[in-house]
Parts: sequence; structure tokens; C-alpha cells
Amino acid sequence: MREEDRRCKRSAGPNRWRCSEKASPGKSYCDKHLAQQIQNNQKKRNQTHSDTSERKKKVMEQSACYNKVERVDSGDGLSTSAPSPNAMDKPSQSKKESLMCHQCQRSDKSVVICCSNCNRKRYCYECLEKWYPGKTKEEVAIACPFCCGNCNCKACLREVLVVKPCHKELDVTVKLRQLYYLLHKALPVLRHIHNEQRSELEIESNIRGVQLKEIDITRNKLDKKERLYCDNCNTSIVDYHRSCPNPSCSYDLCLTCCQELREGHQPGGSEAETSQQQFVEKAYSQVIDGDGYISAPRKRHRCESQGAPASNDSKAYMSCHFPDWKANTDGSIPCPPKERGGCGTAKLELRRNFKANWVMKLLQNAEDLTSNCKFPNVDYSQGCSTCQSNISGGNNNIVSNVRLAAFREKSNDNFLFCPDAFDMANGETNHFQIHWMRGEPVIVRNVLDKTSGLSWEPMVMWRAFRETGGNVKFKDETRSVKAIDCLDWCEVEINIHQFFMGYLEGRMHKDSWPEMLKLKDWPSSTLFEERLPRHNAEFVAALPYSDYTDPKLGPLNLATRLPDDSLKPDLGPKTYIAYGFPEELGRGDSVTKLHCDMSDAVMLLYLFTETVDQKSRTLDFDVKADKYLSAKDQGEDPGSKELSPESSRDSHESKKRLEVAHGGAVWDIFRRQDVPKLIKYLEKHKEEFRHIKNLPVKSVVHPIHDQTLFLNERHKKQLKEEFNIEPWTFEQYLGEAVFIPAGCPHQVRNRQSCIKVALDFVSPENVEECIRLTEEFRLLPKKHRAKEDKLEVKKMTLYAVSWALREAKSLLPNLDKSNQQQEE
Repeated sequence: MREEDRRCKRSAGPNRWRCSEKASPGKSYCDKHLAQQIQNNQKKRNQTHSDTSERKKKVMEQSACYNKVERVDSGDGLSTSAPSPNAMDKPSQSKKESLMCHQCQRSDKSVVICCSNCNRKRYCYECLEKWYPGKTKEEVAIACPFCCGNCNCKACLREVLVVKPCHKELDVTVKLRQLYYLLHKALPVLRHIHNEQRSELEIESNIRGVQLKEIDITRNKLDKKERLYCDNCNTSIVDYHRSCPNPSCSYDLCLTCCQELREGHQPGGSEAETSQQQFVEKAYSQVIDGDGYISAPRKRHRCESQGAPASNDSKAYMSCHFPDWKANTDGSIPCPPKERGGCGTAKLELRRNFKANWVMKLLQNAEDLTSNCKFPNVDYSQGCSTCQSNISGGNNNIVSNVRLAAFREKSNDNFLFCPDAFDMANGETNHFQIHWMRGEPVIVRNVLDKTSGLSWEPMVMWRAFRETGGNVKFKDETRSVKAIDCLDWCEVEINIHQFFMGYLEGRMHKDSWPEMLKLKDWPSSTLFEERLPRHNAEFVAALPYSDYTDPKLGPLNLATRLPDDSLKPDLGPKTYIAYGFPEELGRGDSVTKLHCDMSDAVMLLYLFTETVDQKSRTLDFDVKADKYLSAKDQGEDPGSKELSPESSRDSHESKKRLEVAHGGAVWDIFRRQDVPKLIKYLEKHKEEFRHIKNLPVKSVVHPIHDQTLFLNERHKKQLKEEFNIEPWTFEQYLGEAVFIPAGCPHQVRNRQSCIKVALDFVSPENVEECIRLTEEFRLLPKKHRAKEDKLEVKKMTLYAVSWALREAKSLLPNLDKSNQQQEE
């Protein structure tokens, strides 16, 4: 043993004084410091015993004062626990009863309410007023928050609840009808994938000079957690693709890019242009002048988000130096040059990811099962007959099953289907499908009436967030978050507690302008289920149309059928927490700008709060002044009537607008068929909008997918005048769930501070639209916010069809038995 190891371990800290004496045999300290350690430990034990005795004595004294508890009748046979007025004067004659509050775990509260349901939990008045303001004392006496399943104490917030499947046991016939419906809607996608692969197999046969079968194509060995992307356009590869055999290269190319190369186009659309421009900028900026210095170009080329063209000099440089990439005459494709990311030496070989003939077998089996099934054709020229009867009956107000959202002339889709969650019957899914197939949004009212009532107040969520944040990787997130300031659309780091206090009380900029902050996809570093387990469980259980929205078991949610051990897309749930302001400010409004989701989505408004900030009452003059300046900057007449609140409303708001209380958010959702005209309008007026640092938008790559534009009331009116299109516009009220079909551009303005929770899903009705959007996003430049294909809709569809076929085959024998029993 080294001499250093035998020294006493007593020290004053790292790299500081250490005892030089030798340690006692078998001990870590010398005799002197060992005796000191024993003495100190004895003192600590004595002190702990003394403190425990004091606490027990204090509790006994308190119990002596309040141990006589009488039952106070609340008038309805309810019993609440309250101290007897003479409890301090008379000695205890009854059995002692604990007064510890379940919420705060304290026993020194004067009055607690005992639950008559469980006869175990008690809640003090202070905790009820602070954490359960919506509950009366009588309600707590009947069933406490713990019994109701909405207790938000620290211990309960830490619990991870398992949500039991809320699907009712369906008849075999109903199950089969659902499976056949899914297969029927997925057939076009299956045919597209099969035809694409069959065509590529024929080309490969011509290249090799022999007739090939799928079994002859080399299969990749991919890890189940691995995603395969095209190295040219960044689109996910589902099955067939071409890959470089060079081990040091392994360049992968999707079939769509292969087809574009054979047609003589540059594969990837704007993706290819971006690659060329980046190559030119890199090469052109490194041209060395005669003196040996690197001469950078004077004009800076803007990135993909700006879409600025290269200068004439750089175009000439590009034509001379950027390597060309073409398909060979026989249809084979060489690996691209190094400047394009390949090796430039080998030919790309055809590869597959799945078993041979798997797609073909899925297609054949799906066609065989659905060949005798008849599905109703949707007549898009006619409206929903059920909703039309409500409209003709005069039930076009907010309490009916339809809501007026647009004023299009000669149109049958101005009313949106708006059922009540509490009254929804089993047949409502069929009614929902009628509107969903048409690409119409659906609003479900009073969703929260079917929940346990767990509080979604900001401070409760913050406490729940802290209770699950013990892990080291969550430490920073429990202290601060990065929010978006809607005034300049820049990120700001703010203490999470301060953010939630601002949600309740409001925040102001230095110039007394309302500060509008919002959190998107929070919690950001992990799953919502992991950080807020109780809230996640309640949200999933509350979602209407669970056949579509259940994120794990929904039979009509294609996203649920990916293998358990595969890498899955993050479809939520996700929270959106944002400050709000009742009026449209003109700048700095709390909005979600115009965008289009790749999948279907549902968003539930859990809470909205009108901030009580006295400063906001003094903003009337400032708001008008800034609207005046904003209008002047945009070239409008400052004295026009459009600046007044009455005249700035949309044209349809001046007609038949019902006088109802303001909701939490205002939605604008555009129809799919109106998207081309909407894009033309946005491209024409793009410089009238402002985005980063409140500066005018000079250029756009895609006016919708860039998510940089928001149409205010003036723009919506102008859009109606120039192109005769308008969105569905409606207010979202507390407890309403808004269903947004894939492919419908939408924007949101928060009228109050809101907490919303969203979930993405993929429905059979819109799977073709999801694939169309994937092809549209594929053409965007590199590093665009909507570029990466994380959804993998084609792969989802294949696995969903495979599951539906297995389920249907397992149910068919049961159906035969059921039919035989009925005949007998």
C-alpha cells in the first residue's frame, strides 16, 4: 500500500489541507479525528431526538385545542369537520380525529373538511380556496378532489395514471365495417406505391437485360429505430430506392428523384436550386485574387427563406463549375459527384427495405376483402342533409349542432358541424365522417364536461412540471423556458414561474405596450406524457371521436399501427400556452401565423384567462396611435374608417353577427380548393406583412409553409374583394375541440391568455392529402422549417393495412358463427 493511501482522510476540502497522521488500522481516519467524528455523530443524534420531542409536544398541544370535532350539517345532509367552540375550555371526551390536510400535509389548520365518500381525506379551507376555486365546501364534503380523481397535491401529481381504453366493445359487424372502410380509403395509396415500384423494377430489368422478380432485388438490413431518407430531397424512403454500392459513399435516392432525372429535370425542385446556390456561394467566396487574398463577393446571397436569386456573375460561375448530373440513356443513374454529396464513381443500384412482394400481397388482399363492399359516394355539390334540416329550422345559433362561420354566396359549407360532446351518440361518428370527407373542420362543444375536472391553471401545471423534473436532464427546463415574443418574433428566455405569472397578470414592454409571449410545443425536451402524466391522461380520455384520436389504440388512426419498436413521429399531445389581448393591436398580436399541417389535428381549449392589468386600461389612445402609424407605414389613409373598431371588422361580421361573449381564440381556416387563390394573393401583397424584428417581409419561398404571414381583418376583406374567397372564421370557447383536416391552411389569434392542447393524427379520409403535402414539402429548399418528412405517411399506410387485414381475417370466423346462430 502506498504511503499516501495510509494517511488520514480528514481534510478541509479538495486540493486543500489534509491531515498528515496515519489512519488507524481498518479505518479511514487517525485516532484523534476518529474520536471527533464519534462525538459529532452523538451530538447530532441527541439534537434530532430533541427536535422530534418538541414537534410531538407541539402537535399534542394543537390536538388538545382542536381534538373535539363536531359534525356541522350543511343543510343537505352533508357533514363538515369544524372545531367545537368549547374545545379549548373542555377536556376531550371523544375520540381524537386527525386534522392533517391532504393537500398541504399540515395539521395546524383551524378548519378542515372531511370527505364523506372515503372518510379518509381532509382538505383545509385555505387549500380549497387557492387550488380548487371552482369547488364549494359542500361538494368537497360529498366527494373530495382525491375521490374525484382531480387532486393536484404534490403526491397525486407525481402519479402516472394508466388510461383504460374508452372504446366500447363493438359488434363484430361494426368492427369489420371499420376495417373495410380503412382498407377502402387506403387502396389508392397502395396502388400508387405498387405501380411506382413495378415501374422501377421494369427499368431495372431493361438495364440488366433479364426479367427480374422482387426476390432478385437486394434487401437492406436496417435497424428498426432507423429512418432512411433520400440524400437529395430529404424525403423518407418507404421501400424501393437506389443506393450507391460504394461502402464509403452509401448515397440513397428516392424513386421520385430517379424519375425526375430520367425526365431531364433537376431532382428535388427548390432543393436542387438550393444545393447549386450553396455550392456557388462556397466556391465563389473562395476565389483568390492576384495578391493571394481571398476575395469575397460584395453582394451577400440570401438563404432559402428569402429565395433571392444569385447574381449574374455567380450564375456564370455556376454554369462553368457546378457539375452536371443526368441519367444514362438506359435508365441507370450514376452516383452524383462529390459536390452534390455522392462519390461520382459508381452506378446507383436498386434496393428494397421490406420482404419481397409484401406490398403486392397487401394490395391483392385488400382488394379481395373490399370487392363486395359498397361505400356511399360523397356528393360534394350537396350539403349534409342532417345539418341542412337544422339550418332550415332556424337553429343556426351557438347552441345548435351547426355554427355559422362564413358568408360565401351560393355555397353549402358556410355552416360547420358543431356537436355537443355530452349528447354525442354512437351514430355521431358517421355524421362526423360526412363532414370530414369533405375536408371541413368540426367543432365539438363542452368536451370538459366529461372530464374529472383536473385543474389546468398555470400554477398547477408548473407544480406538476416541477414534481416530474427531478431528472438532471430536466433541471434547466424547470427553471426557464424559451418563449416567442409576438412583437418581433424573436426568442426570449424567461423564468417559467415569471412566464406563468405574466399569463395571469399580464406583462408590459417598457413603452407600456402589451407584451405577448407564447410557448409552443411545451414541454419541449421530452414527451408531454412524461412530464405531465396526470394532465396527459385526462386529455387523452376527454378527446371525442376516440376511434380517430386515440394516440395508441384508435382503429381509424393510421399513426397507431407503426411497430412498437420502430422510430415514431412526435404527434403529441403538445401544449400551446400564450398571452392574449381582446382587440387586434395591429402589431405584436398574439397569433399563430398562417400555416398548413401535414397531418390532421385536434386542438382543445382547456383554459383562458382575461388578465387583470390596470395598465391595459390606459392603452386606448396608444393603440389608436400605433394603428395610425401602422396604417401610414403600409401606405393606407390614416383617416380612413378602417381604423375604427366598427369598420375594421370583416365584411361578414357586419351581417347577422350574434351577440355572444368573447371566446378565447379566433380561428381562420381556409378550404383546400381556395389554396391556389390564397397563394396568389399572398405573393402579390407579401411586402405588406411584417415578421422578424417587425420588419417588412421582402420575399417568401412558400407564403403558407414559411409561416411568416398573418391576415388581419383588412387583408381578409381585401382577399374577399380581389379573389372572392374567405375562410371559415369562428371563435373557440372554453372546452371546445377544433378538428382541422390536413391540407387546410389556418391561423389563430388569441383574444385571451389561453392554454390549448393539441394532438396530431392521420385519418383514412385524408391520407392521400397527407401524401400530396409530403410531395409539396419535398420541393422546399434545404433547412426550411417544413422540409423534413418525419411523418412517413406511406410507411404508416402499409402497416395500417397489414394490421387491418390481420384483424379482419381473425373476425370473419366469428361473423360466420354469429350468422349461424341467428339462422338457428
